[in-house]
Order: sequence, then C-alpha cells, then structure tokens
Amino acid sequence: MAIEGPLHELGIHDVFQLLDLNRKTGALTVTSFVRDNRGTVYFDRGAVVYAVIRSNPHPLGQLLLRSGKISEGDLSRAQAVQQRGGGRPRLGEVLVELGAISRRELERQVRFQVEEVVFELMSWQEGFFSFEEGEVREVPAEAAVRISTASVLMEGARRIDEWSRIVSKVPHLGMVAALAPVNEEQSASLDLLPGEWEVLIAVDGVRDLRTIAHELARSDFDVARTVYGLVSTGVVELRDGADVPAEDAAAAAVRAHLDRARASLVGGDAENAVSAGRMAVAITQGSAEARAILAAALTMAGRHDEAATELQHAIEQDAANPGLHRALGCCAARRGALDEAVTHWRRYLELAPDASGDRGIHEALEGAAAVHALLREPVHV
Repeated sequence: MAIEGPLHELGIHDVFQLLDLNRKTGALTVTSFVRDNRGTVYFDRGAVVYAVIRSNPHPLGQLLLRSGKISEGDLSRAQAVQQRGGGRPRLGEVLVELGAISRRELERQVRFQVEEVVFELMSWQEGFFSFEEGEVREVPAEAAVRISTASVLMEGARRIDEWSRIVSKVPHLGMVAALAPVNEEQSASLDLLPGEWEVLIAVDGVRDLRTIAHELARSDFDVARTVYGLVSTGVVELRDGADVPAEDAAAAAVRAHLDRARASLVGGDAENAVSAGRMAVAITQGSAEARAILAAALTMAGRHDEAATELQHAIEQDAANPGLHRALGCCAARRGALDEAVTHWRRYLELAPDASGDRGIHEALEGAAAVHALLREPVHV
C-alpha cells in the first residue's frame, strides 16, 4: 500500500499519526525541493525504528568521538572489525563487544540520532511525502531502537511551540553568542544546570550557535533553547556572525576547548576533559599543547596507552619541552614500561634547569634503580 501527497494537503504530523494508528510497517520518505533535502523514517507496526536525512546524517562513530564517548583508537579498531566482517557487523555492536561503550549509551546515542532527524522533518511545511508499505528486513541503524510514534509526535509539537518562543531572542543558528557585560547582581545569583554550563563555557564571541551545537554533539534545538535562557537572564548577548574572520573563529575555538579541558581536569571530570581535548587537537591539527592537555585527560580516565601516544606525538613537535618528557615518563611507569620511564625522566632532568628540585622524579629514579638491581640478583629456589 502506498500513501503519498504534498505536505500542504496532509501535514507531516497527520501522516505520522495515520501510520501509528494503523500500525503500519514500511518506509516514509519526505522530500523538500525548496530545502534541497530528503529524509526517510522507517516504521515497524507504527513505531519508529530508524531515520536518516541527507543534510545531516549524524555518523554514529563521529558523534561518539566528538562527545568523548570513544577514542580514535576505539573507532579504528571497530572499523577494522567491520571490514574483516565484510561490513556486516554494525559499528555500534562492535564497539559494545570491544568494551568501548556500554549498550545503554549506544542505544541512547542511536535514539538521539533518530529523534533529531524526525524532529527536523516535522518542521517542514512544504514538500512531498511517500510511504511504501512493506516488511522492514534490515535498517542501517547501529543498534536496534523502538520509539513510540505518539511520544515523538508530542515532543515534536512541543518543540515547534517552543521554537516560536525561542526565535524572539534567537532568530537563527548563525547568531554568535558572547558573554554580556558583567552585572554583579546577576553573577551572584547565577545557577545553571550542567548542560547549561557546557554551552556557556563554549560561548566565545566568535563561533555561531550551529558550530557550538556540532562541537558539543548537541542538537540545534537544545543549544538554541539554552542560549535563549542565557540571553533572557542577561548572561549572554547575540550578534550576527557573518563578519567574523575564520582565523579568529579557529583561535577562539581552540582557546575555548583548552579552557574547558583544563577546568574539567581541575573538577575531576575526565570524560568532559577528553572531549574538549580531542576537539582542540582536531582544530589545531595536533598541536603539542592540545595533545598534552588531551594526554592529561586520558591519564585521568585511566587510558594510559592512548595518553602515551598523544605525548609521543607532542614530543615529535616539541622535543625540548621538559614537561612532556616528565609526563611521558610517568605515563610509561603507569603502563609498567620502567626502562622507557627512566629514559624520559632522565631527559626531563637534562632539559629542565630547575628539575634538580623535583624530589618526586629523583625518588622515582632511585626506586627504578632499586628494582633493576633486584632483578639482576640470582634467583634462589
């Protein structure tokens, strides 16, 4: 059974409701020539099981990487397993099997992908829809999800209503947010949720809201709603971002990510520090400073092999930096590579004029010498 027609005659909400009430199974394709875009939503007995859109496919691997849920190494290993399996194993399932991510987190991320596509399609008022009924044998989702169409419709309607309020202060996602002049009264009473702090920390006066949403792996709607609240309370102000030079935007983005990483390290939030560190490394194309910060975050997260790799890359760029050698020595010791640790600690002492006062490193070298002496002793049974 095929159902099709223009959206101005039968709105997308009505189409979803029709498919839900009749417990339809198949694929709904919505096309907008005005937007030059097309999306497809897969249904199974009235429930949404997958959705994809041409303009913003949200690749799962990159989404998990940007949000700090997995490392580049995790993604590479999973993709290698996929290739060996002829591309049949789902990336998400492979990541769960490798222990890189929990199944609950995987399902949460896949659900996020699906819902964001659906909510985007629900905002379209022009275009053409076509539903092709038939068994959904296998959809390209990275994990199986099943979302109630009724709940999607309710959330979609709520978002549309809320968007009409948001646009009064946030006209479009190309706006650039900057911190408003300090107001002592407001700063004393500032009380934000973790997600609001995350957006506020990313505000740098250069990046637009769409870029912030992308870098935080958050939906456009979430970021716009948060910024609406920050603007309403006088914490943030908006301006058009069309005239911001690209080089200024990149520098500000790096600074914002490094500041967020450092603040997260101080606060003991390893996951957020890793996420911010990876973004800084990506934007700078692997600067020594960004890699050092990322290594510190990975160390806090207990991912010592990855931390060592970042420090080795940093040393390739800045071999005379004593701090990098000290950090790599400590990282090697945590991994049980005692000889490597001694090599880098000695190099640190050679490079740092004031390193003679570093009691911890001297004691570590003395301890390593004692371990080596013990290992050279004959074995008595």
